Order: sequence, then C-alpha cells, then structure tokens
Amino acid sequence: MDAKISPGRSISVTGRTLLLTLSAILVCLMAALDVAAGRSPWQAASLTLPFALSAAGVGALGYAAVPQLRAWKAGQVIREDGPQAHLKKAGTPTMGGIFVVPVGVAIALLLSGFHPTVVAVAGLTLAYGFIGWLDDWQILRRKSNKGISPRTKLALQLGFGGLFCLWAFSHSFPGMTTVLLPFGLALPLGALFWLVSWFVLVAESNATNLTDGLDGLAGGTGAIALLGLAALVAPAHPELAVFCAAMGGSYLGFLVHNHNPARVFMGDTGSLALGGALAAAAIVSQSLFGLLILSGIFLVETLSVIAQVGYYKATKDENGIGKRLFKMAPLHHHLELAGWSETQVVGRFYLIGVLLVLVCLSLFQG
Repeated sequence: MDAKISPGRSISVTGRTLLLTLSAILVCLMAALDVAAGRSPWQAASLTLPFALSAAGVGALGYAAVPQLRAWKAGQVIREDGPQAHLKKAGTPTMGGIFVVPVGVAIALLLSGFHPTVVAVAGLTLAYGFIGWLDDWQILRRKSNKGISPRTKLALQLGFGGLFCLWAFSHSFPGMTTVLLPFGLALPLGALFWLVSWFVLVAESNATNLTDGLDGLAGGTGAIALLGLAALVAPAHPELAVFCAAMGGSYLGFLVHNHNPARVFMGDTGSLALGGALAAAAIVSQSLFGLLILSGIFLVETLSVIAQVGYYKATKDENGIGKRLFKMAPLHHHLELAGWSETQVVGRFYLIGVLLVLVCLSLFQG
C-alpha cells in the first residue's frame, strides 16, 4: 500500500501516491474548465487534449530516454554542503529536460497550427532550455556541481530575453503594455512594461531553477502553475492556453520518472525552460500579475535564498562569519532539515500550488 499509519505517527505518503493524486486533480480541473467554457475536452483548442498528449508522450518517452541518459553517464553531481540525505542520489541521471521540453513544444505547435505567438513563446522556452543544457553539460563534463559561470548564464538569459521582448514589442497590440489585475482592473505601465517583462523572464527562470531541489518538486509545482496560467489566458488567448496546457502535461508526465525516489532529474535544461515558458506566456497575455500569484511557491523559494544571504552578510562578526536565518536555503531544504520528509514537503507544496491556482482564477474570473 502507498500509505501507512503507525501509532503516534502521521501518514507517510509515497511519491507514486502524490503523482496519482496530482494527476487526477489536474485532469479533472482541465476537463471541468473545458466543459464550463463550452469546449469539448478532446478538441485541439481545449486544455485537456494537449495536456493529456504531452503527459502520455513524456511518460512513455522516458522509458527509453532515462536508460540512454544513464548510458551516457549523465549522473547528477550532488553538492557536498547540501542535506546529507541527498548524497545517496549521486549518479542519478540528470538533464531530463531534453525529453520533457521538446515534447510539450512540439504538441503545442501542432495543436495551435503553428500560431505565430506560440512559435515565439516556444522559441524562448527552447532558448532557455538551451542555456540550461549548457550548464548541465559543463557540470557533467567537469564532474562538479559548477556549470557555466553565473555571469555567463545571466548574460545568455538577458540576451534571449531581450530578443523576445523586442519581438513582443514589434508585434504588440493596443493596450499590450497594460498588466491585467483582478476584478477587471488594469495597470498601464507604458514603456516600463518591457523592462518589467525582461526582468520577469530572468527572475522566473531562476526561481524555478532554485525550486528544483527535491524529487518531483519543480515538475509538479511547475505543471500546476502552467495549467493555472492556461486556464487564466484561455478566454482571450486560446493559442497560449494550448501551449501552457501542453507544457504542463509534459512536466506532469516527467513525474512518472521523477517522483520520489527519482529515476532522473530534469536539470537546468528543464527548470530554466519551465520558468521561461511561464514568463513568456504571461508577458504576451498581459498576465504578469496572475503569474505572480501562480508562482507564489517559486517566489517564496527565491526570497528565502535572498533573505538567507542578506542575513548572513548583515550579521558577520569580526571573523567574517555570519548567522543563518534558515537551516539551509532554499526553503524546501530548511523544511527537510527541520524534520519533514521529501514527500511531505512536496505534497504540501503541491497543495499550496493548487490553492494558488484556485485563488488566481477566482480573482480574475470570479
């Protein structure tokens, strides 16, 4: 059985149980949203079809891709200063994003009829996935947890992000520089919109990258956020809804192989692409505020790192040693060291992610 109860102890849930539960919730949510909008769940412009095709495609492809990654000796190098329980994960294949991202992108392009907006958003997603691949490749080549330099990674993120913003600017429509707010309100940003968008592209991709630290965490919370964004943008941008649903399905399908205990990690290839996909779709659909709500988990994870570093620097003594605000950052590692199991952290983050989706949709469509 997947759940066990012992006297005086809480229920212990396996990674497989979390996957099945999350899958059931998301499938029901997508189908319900399609029916409520008067769409057949199995038509190309629905949320359910691209989601289901991508999830099935990635789940099936993983059975061939994971052994191949193992044959390439693409084993993860575990940071020595991380939780000691993670050292046993050393050697688990990484770079799983190379079979996750292309499947979602391909299905989104096909079902959207290669809509120009989807082509652009997919291009940014692949570009950020490429940055992640470079980082993963350098980590594997050097057999250390240091890939390309932070400066190089940031320069590439800014470069590809700037190109995407230039494309969006050249194809902008009246009101494009307005951010949609809850209850039918809007915030006009003018030229500032493009600077904010550029920042969001970089910040979101780094936030999802930081969240990728436990089995199934980034994949599951990313799938939830993508499907929430799909539901949010569907009324005005059905082509982007198809893209988000397809990418959400891909990351959910990845959990077939990434749930605890993980057989493969997505690596920066998958995590940077995840953030890029969310940010790019939100920019074009004027949904940056909605993305802020949907990305609440990624935001908190990032803030925990910023707070940890800031507090350590602010409390340095004469020997240059500071105090730590958390046992370890990001937040998910702090919770682990505080006694939570990986599946407890992941399961509760999934629950928070679903609640954030419901809050977001109620504010914008209620």
